[in-house]
Formats: sequence, structure tokens, C-alpha cells
Amino acid sequence: MESEQLYHRGYCRNSYNSIASASSDEELLDGAGVIMDFHTTEDDNLLDGDATSPGSNYVMSNGGGAPSSTTHLLDFLEEPIPGVGTYDDFHTIDWVREKCKDRERHRKINSKKKESAWEFTKSLYDAWSGWLVVTLTGLASGALAGLIDIVADWMNDLKEGVCLSAMWFNHEQCCWTSNETTFAERDKCPQWKSWAELILGQAEGPGSYIMNYFMYIYWALSFAFLAVCLVKVFAPYACGSGIPEIKTILSGFIIRGYLGKWTLMIKTITLVLAVASGLSLGKEGPLVHVACCCGNIFSYLFPKYSKNEAKKREVREDYSIDKFRLVLFYVEYHTPWYLFELIPFILLGVFGGLWGAFFIRANIAWCRRRKSTRFGKYPVLEVIFVAAITAVVAFPNPYTRQNTSELIKELFTDCGPLESSQLCQYRSQMNGSKAFTDNPNRPAGPGVYAAMWQLCLALIFKIIMTIFTFGLKVPSGLFIPSMAIGAIAGRIVGIAVEQLAYYHHDWFLFKEWCEVGADCITPGLYAMVGAAACLGGVTRMTVSLVVIVFELTGGLEYIVPLMAAVMTSKWVGDAFGREGIYEAHIRLNGYPFLDAKEEFTHITLAREVMRPRRSDPPLAVLTQDDLTVEELQSTINETSYNGFPVIVSKESQRLVGFALRRDITIAIENARRKQEGIMLNSRVYFTQHAPTLPADSPRPLKLRSILDMSPFTVTDHTPMEIVVDIFRKMGLRQCLVTHNGRLLGIITKKDILRHMAQMANLDPESIMFN
Repeated sequence: MESEQLYHRGYCRNSYNSIASASSDEELLDGAGVIMDFHTTEDDNLLDGDATSPGSNYVMSNGGGAPSSTTHLLDFLEEPIPGVGTYDDFHTIDWVREKCKDRERHRKINSKKKESAWEFTKSLYDAWSGWLVVTLTGLASGALAGLIDIVADWMNDLKEGVCLSAMWFNHEQCCWTSNETTFAERDKCPQWKSWAELILGQAEGPGSYIMNYFMYIYWALSFAFLAVCLVKVFAPYACGSGIPEIKTILSGFIIRGYLGKWTLMIKTITLVLAVASGLSLGKEGPLVHVACCCGNIFSYLFPKYSKNEAKKREVREDYSIDKFRLVLFYVEYHTPWYLFELIPFILLGVFGGLWGAFFIRANIAWCRRRKSTRFGKYPVLEVIFVAAITAVVAFPNPYTRQNTSELIKELFTDCGPLESSQLCQYRSQMNGSKAFTDNPNRPAGPGVYAAMWQLCLALIFKIIMTIFTFGLKVPSGLFIPSMAIGAIAGRIVGIAVEQLAYYHHDWFLFKEWCEVGADCITPGLYAMVGAAACLGGVTRMTVSLVVIVFELTGGLEYIVPLMAAVMTSKWVGDAFGREGIYEAHIRLNGYPFLDAKEEFTHITLAREVMRPRRSDPPLAVLTQDDLTVEELQSTINETSYNGFPVIVSKESQRLVGFALRRDITIAIENARRKQEGIMLNSRVYFTQHAPTLPADSPRPLKLRSILDMSPFTVTDHTPMEIVVDIFRKMGLRQCLVTHNGRLLGIITKKDILRHMAQMANLDPESIMFN
């Protein structure tokens, strides 16, 4: 058996009172072939079952009468042992035990609240703690999101110039109070100075262009260098989007420090720097990480959450991906969509699915190469190199130079009298000028055609740079870059359909509803649909994505176009692989994550997946009452397993329970500190009463209090399809495999993930954690 990290399943006192009368060797078999064994309770702390015969299933043999020399001794290990029941880094929590702990805590509070006013106050505090932690988390994450947005906009404009009247104003804010700007040039004002004006004293000419170009690259590299250095030196967990790790943590995995105060501070600072550097990334994904950090930090203020890993995850889940409901790109279209337009909408969905499949494969291949080569050992140089290429290529094109969020907003916006964008420079039918007219069906002018070429180049640039940017050692989100790619493609398609309708309005596709002078095509709507399609192709989200787009844009009346594009995007993407980008990165990092959407259709049985295999050494087990402390420590030192099944004897192989390696070590150290007479040859027993020992024997060590008396078991003939479903729904870390009550082996989450990878012709060794 390989050196996996094994886990135990917790139990609740009086959890199975409904079958307390069952005999100690009774097996309850459900229709799926899953065996669950239960015991009656005989003390206040454990689900005990005194043995009645050594051959019974799941029984506790007391090994004979307890000697009088030990019955009067205080059993120190019946008291709570500090450290027992906690988890190590990169371990999976026991959902069942954590839920049981919370129920016990709740019962205790309810039983005491009538004793005094203080206990009643404590019960109220416990009841309201959930609302308090959510409120505090919402306020903190909202404040940080606003701060990040404001500072990132200011630093992004700092690459092009500075506001002389107020250094802390960005370009737009600097021109708000200016009386010297015109409507066509409302973003230009005397208070705002470009770097060429400040350094060279001139705003136009080749020298000014080169100086502005140089300063743009200088600031971009400075921001990127500072961001990657802060991440590398102070908080390595602050890099990336954080969503793959957040999904894994929410499933029960422990990553110490990933949601800590230091990570929160560095992530907030470096996210501003990374966005301002102009890299092809966004801040919405990392904001999920920021919000979860806030939730984790505030949960430690309330005992209800601080002492329970499962309850902590409830707070974090409240602030994961689809909880950011901000109207970032508000749009207001005045043209209804027509049935014919479903054709280009679906084509945009096809493009989104193809882009998503291509991006996932290309990005994962690059990230895998980064992990397996020396190139990954120099993250600072990689970030500087990518930032330099991005800045050099982005500056000449106005659609890649500007902030990506502003680009999306411009692409979403419908042309009107108040818009001065190059995308809205249509020709007037009367005089042929570029001025905008009230005629909604109008020919494109030179500005629109120039913008189309620039958008095509920007599309190619965004596609290439996003592949190499996502996964850098800086905070990097994928929502905004994906939406930008889709918005660019959608706007191009929208303008093309608009001009097609103008020049060929007599075609049968247009003549029924798109007459000359009629309000026909809205290119901004196509941009919004394309953005949703590309984001769906990358993340493989459907309904939740449409809701997010509604909340980002406020366009609630376009449900059908968005759903058509998003569903098409998902179907096309799934044809090349069902994994989204976040699930692909989870698999790349070897995290133990069982995706609820992934189906298990293989015909295999539990015995084919369990450990040990035929070529493996025998399963490492402990016996219930004939081990010494020296033998127990030797077993622990000679193996790297994280837990051990406890059996009646090597001959019977009847299962008693499951003991965690960490709990055994802590319990032995605690007993040596508190009890005299514990020696290497002291007998260790997991039964209710100590075995009969000679009078001169050293004091025995009782470890029953750390024993999981109700480990989840399945028979060796249980279909793996059912086992996988049980692991997903119950959050198990491992289950034991038996045959007629005899222990055969064990199945861990790692075994399941490796088996699923092997069935999919993937490398099973890529699963590194359990």
C-alpha cells in the first residue's frame, strides 16, 4: 500500500439512538450494498459497544475482567486532549465529525440558556453570530473592492500622465471641473499633463510619442516587478486568481495560510499593481479570494465558527464566485432583438466554446511546462518578460492601451448623440461627414473601419497574451480578459451584421423588420452576448453566468440571446473536454477535489480500487488490546500512513474502529506528561476495560477516547459508482472495505481520484494530495 494520507470519519454521541437496541454484531445493509455498523452507548463520551464475543462483527472485547489495581485510577485520556481532532496542512476535514461537533455545541447551549441571564445572552450571541460575521465580511470585502478599483484606475492612468491640480485624481476625475474642454474632447483638459508635456514641454510630435511610449513601458514594468516581488517574498499564496484553491478549500481541503491576514494584505496591494501594469488579467476572480480571506479572518471572532472547520466554510461559501453582484457595465439598449439574430448569437456561442477549449488546453500546457522546466524557477523574470511584451505591443493600439474594464464598457455601449467613440463615427447620409446622425440605420465611416482593424488586432493580442498571463505569480483573474475577448468579437460581428442590413435591407432576412431608417441592429448587444459566450466557454458556467452578466450589465431583457449563446458555448466546449479552466488547474495542482458535475460511468467494484493491491504489502493495522507502546510507536515510525484501522486480532480481522496517526501521537505524549508509569512495554488497549495483566506489569495506556467507533464501511462488491457518489455527498476522506465483517482494505479520496484519472487515460500520479 502506498504512503497515502488516510483519514478517519468522526462520530456523534447518540447519533444512532434509533437502533441502539441492535446487537453488537448486527450489520445493517442498504440497497446499495453499503454496510453500516452501529453500537449502543454506554458512557457519555463515546458510541461504545461492549463485546459479547470475540468473533462478532465490530465488537469490543474487554479481554477479561479488569484488574483491581487499575479500576480506581483516574483515566486522564477521558478528558479532552489538546490537539486531538485538529487537522494538519494539506489534509481534508472530516465533514461528519465537524457537523456532529456543531450539533453537540448547539445542544449544550440550548440546555444551559435557561440557567441564567448570562447563559441566555450567550445563546443569543451564538444565534446572531452568523449574521454578524456575514455583515462584517460584506462590509470589509466591499470596502477593499472599492479601494482596489479606485487605486487601480489612478495607477493605470499614471502610466500616461498626471493631474497637476490634484495628484490623487485619475484622468477622468481631473477633467470633471475643467471649463476648457469640449464635448468631443471631454477627456482632455489643461490640468492633465502627459509625461511628454512634463518632461519635454510638448504634447505632439515623434519625440512626444516616443517619450510617452517609454514612460508607459517604464511604469508597466515597475508595477509588475513590484507585484511579483511582494508575492514571492511575503505571500506566495497571493498569486493567481485563487478560485481553484477556494473551490478545493470549500470541498474540505486544508491549506494553512491561504486565507490568512498576510495573504489578504499582500493580495490587495499586488492586485492593484498587477491590474495597473496592463497585463491581460482582471481583478474580479482575485476579489473572490479577498472576500474569502475576510470571511475567514472574521470567523475567528466567533466560537461558533473558529472551532469548526465545516462552519468556517459556510462563511467562505457565502462570498465565493457568484456573490459579486455589481453593475460594472450598465447598458441601456433601445432596440428589441429579433428572431433572426439568434443565428449570429449562436455563432458567437460557437466562437466562445472554441475559444474556451483552445484557451484551457493552451494555458494548461504552458502551466505544465512551467512546472516541469527550469523556466518556472524564475517567476520574477517571467512576469517582467510578459509585462514588457504586453506594454510594447499594447501602447500603439488604443483598444489595448486602455484599461480592459473601460474597453468592455465602450464595446457594450450603444452609439448615440452623446458618444464620441471612434466606433460611433458613422457617415451622415446628407453630407457624408463623420458626424453622428439620428438615423439608426447608417453606413460606417472611416473611423468605424479603422476601429474594426484595430479591434481585430486587439482580439489576436488578447487571445495570445491571456494564455501566457493567467497563471503568473501575480494576482490574475480571468473574468475581465475573457469578457474582453468576447466583447471584441461580438462588436465586430455586430457591426458586420449592421452594415449587412444597411446595404442589403431588401434581403428576405431583413426586409420584414429592418427597413431603411428602422432601428435594426444594436452592435453593443452583440458585444454583451459575445462576452458571456467566451466567459462561459472558459468557465463552463451556464445559468449562474447569465445571472452574473445580468448583474454586471443590468440588461435583464436579453435572457434568450444570452442563454442561447452561453448554452451553445458550453456544448461546443464540452465536445473538446468537460473541464472548465478552474477544474483543469485543480487537476494540474493535484488537489483532492471531486467535481459533482463529473460522471463516473465505469463498471468497477470497490475491491478493484481498494488498497492494498495484490503487489502491495499487507494493510497496516492495530489490534485492540495486545499492542505495547513500543510496538505502536514502531508502527507509526515505520509507515507514513495517516491513520490505522483497529481490529480485534490478526486472526479474526474483525473491524473495531479507526485511529488517526496524529491523534495517537498526541495522546501518547499527553499520557506521558500526565500519568506516571507509562513505559515502552506498557500495554495499549482500545477497549472499554483494560485487559487482564500480571501484577508487575506497567500501567496500561487506554486510547479508546481517540478511536473512531463508526468508520464508514462498504462491502468489497459495492459498485464504485455508488462509492464515488457517497464520497461526494458525505464529504468522506476514506472508507474501509469489508467482507462478512472482516477487514479487507481501505479506499481514500486519493484512490478514487487516481482511479478516475486512470480510467480517463490520464496520469494517476498527478494526484498529489489526499
